Amino acid sequence: MLSLLSSKFASSNATQESIEYSGIKTVEIRHLSVTLGDKTVLDNIDLTLNRGEFTVLLGPNGTGKSTLLKALTGEINTQGEFALFGQDRDSWPAPLLAKHLGVLPQSSSLSFNFMAKEVIELGGIGLTMSNRQLEDVVAKHMRKTDVEHLRFRSYPTLSGGEKQRVHLARVLTQLEQSDHNKILLLDEPTSALDIHHQHTTLALARKLANEGATVIAVLHDLNLAAQYADRIVILNQGKIAADDIPAKALKPEIIEAVYHHKVDIIAHPTYGHPVVIAC
Repeated sequence: MLSLLSSKFASSNATQESIEYSGIKTVEIRHLSVTLGDKTVLDNIDLTLNRGEFTVLLGPNGTGKSTLLKALTGEINTQGEFALFGQDRDSWPAPLLAKHLGVLPQSSSLSFNFMAKEVIELGGIGLTMSNRQLEDVVAKHMRKTDVEHLRFRSYPTLSGGEKQRVHLARVLTQLEQSDHNKILLLDEPTSALDIHHQHTTLALARKLANEGATVIAVLHDLNLAAQYADRIVILNQGKIAADDIPAKALKPEIIEAVYHHKVDIIAHPTYGHPVVIAC
């Protein structure tokens, strides 16, 4: 049912061929364009994402990062072709797609007086498991996201960062039965988090990719991207300005051209990944 490749998406463009990683294709996008009002937000984008990789989307405000995630989920009208696990996205029945594609949005408008645990349990809708099994799954993901102590707290009383971690646990619960066919979209997952939870959340994303998930995150912090991503895709004015491993994507000339700010790049003294220093 989840075939790996589709013949019409078999080719790869020159930019992607230069990237120093390999994997099984899970998301294939061809000729993606998005127009909102009179503005072209994404302009003829080609992108292939692979199983077992953590890809970070970077770029200035309004350059199409969140729009790209919304295009993947079908939330907005687009032009172009999409394949998920080798099948056209529009051919996926919604209940089946929900087991394999999870989205953590920038914010949630949920205002019901649910306990945090009940919000996470919403991720179990559509899963085939007993109530006891669901309780075990929810407990597991609460531990992963460090929200066990919030389980009986009223959701509306939580801080922005606590809500963010509760929803991450909900999305992980939703994907519990996806096996290795898992796509996780994270839209600014660290925006409301303190430094500890920024790193634990991205380390969890990194671990999920190591276990076989396809993880795509929108970030604004170039240094967090450099530390955790396998691959960085930089968007600028609706096009891909760079698509490579962090050491090649985060070059001063690329960053200055995209962000209009001078930077220096040094290697981290312990781990070796690029560190971006604004001038």
